[in-house]
Amino acid sequence: MEKTEIDKKISLKDAISIGIGGMVGGGIFAVLGLAVSLAKGGTPVAFLFAGIIALSTAYSYAKLSKKYPENGGTVRFVHQQYGNGIFAGGINNLLWVSYIVMLALYSSAFGSYGAQLAPMSGDKEIDVRIFQSAIIIVALLINYLSVKLVGDIEAIAVIVKLIILIAFIGVGFYGFTLHPENLGQLLPENWESPILLLSGGMVIFVAYEGFELIANSIADLENKEKNTEKAYFGAVGFVVILYILIAIITVGALPFEQITNAEDYVLAKAAEPTLGQIGFTIITVTALISTFSAISATILGSGRVNYDIAVDKELPSFFCHQLWGKPVGLVITAVLSVTLVNFFNLQSISTAGSVGFLLIFGIVNYIGYKKHIELNSKKWIHIAASILCFAAFLTLIIQQFSQNKTGVITAVGIILLCFLLEWAYKNTPSK
Repeated sequence: MEKTEIDKKISLKDAISIGIGGMVGGGIFAVLGLAVSLAKGGTPVAFLFAGIIALSTAYSYAKLSKKYPENGGTVRFVHQQYGNGIFAGGINNLLWVSYIVMLALYSSAFGSYGAQLAPMSGDKEIDVRIFQSAIIIVALLINYLSVKLVGDIEAIAVIVKLIILIAFIGVGFYGFTLHPENLGQLLPENWESPILLLSGGMVIFVAYEGFELIANSIADLENKEKNTEKAYFGAVGFVVILYILIAIITVGALPFEQITNAEDYVLAKAAEPTLGQIGFTIITVTALISTFSAISATILGSGRVNYDIAVDKELPSFFCHQLWGKPVGLVITAVLSVTLVNFFNLQSISTAGSVGFLLIFGIVNYIGYKKHIELNSKKWIHIAASILCFAAFLTLIIQQFSQNKTGVITAVGIILLCFLLEWAYKNTPSK
């Protein structure tokens, strides 16, 4: 029996779940320790800074999604404003590459947690590399096996990780009653300088980027005129609160020295003071489930993105080809991610991802500003959000350059390469 139009609609709850699932993937497991190393006791404030930018950008996405509800999200918004020229192509190519960076970030987290749970070679660094490379290959094979399976894994993972993370928060606050002395680390005297708090928030901005996935569901959203803004703000607002609470628990659970020593798997370490080894194991397994589902979904999403970009003639037609029934971009994305995660450290990968998405979101906010009459929206929110993104983009580059030149050079190099390759492609006589 054919589905009716009503059957095809998704509820507000489903749309919010898509956004939450996109954000609470591997990001929080990968970057939490990095955030504490940069912001110290001010880590909750760093997550708040990043959350404010995500919330303000969600306004632009909500208005643009409602006006242009077809699949494609960011790619379509850019085309609506800039057509199919070199600038639009460069930005859309950057979006694809930023997904590759996210894939490397998630697999880095999987490798770190996997090496803690099941060491194999006796050399931690080798174990991490084995796990982080193997999981991308496994996720690629699952994408070839069944796209439906990828969706089922993500649906189950969202429920599992939210239940356990909320339980982690509850147990963490109970732990404060047993070890109240640790709460002193959250006092302002243990915060880093405002510029480090801001840059710390920007390095970990990648933990929020997944809310833009809601754009792909707006065409099928029930009562989208009323529910679009609710979907975006509901998802982002929930995750901002969740991340701040997780940051409070982590900073209040462990001395800074222990957090530094366990930077790559700090969330599991933070469960130890109250729950011991059982807590460590539960959070580690949760991290593995969460990052694995995020890797599978990101391979699928990024493969579709580069296919769409190629169809729009912003990438060579080679990306429209199929390999074993799937876009060839799936394999290319996986190979590039394996290369990236094995040649760059976590901070460099996180910086590159955050720089890419801050630039993209700044441009999407600017598009919202230019189209505010069509969108029936408040232009000051769009322009304020755009300024916030670009200011954060510059702050991150300037601050990180003094301590992480590799990450900054990688990030800027990726951006320039995306535009240079698009220029070369557009100026090639035969495409």
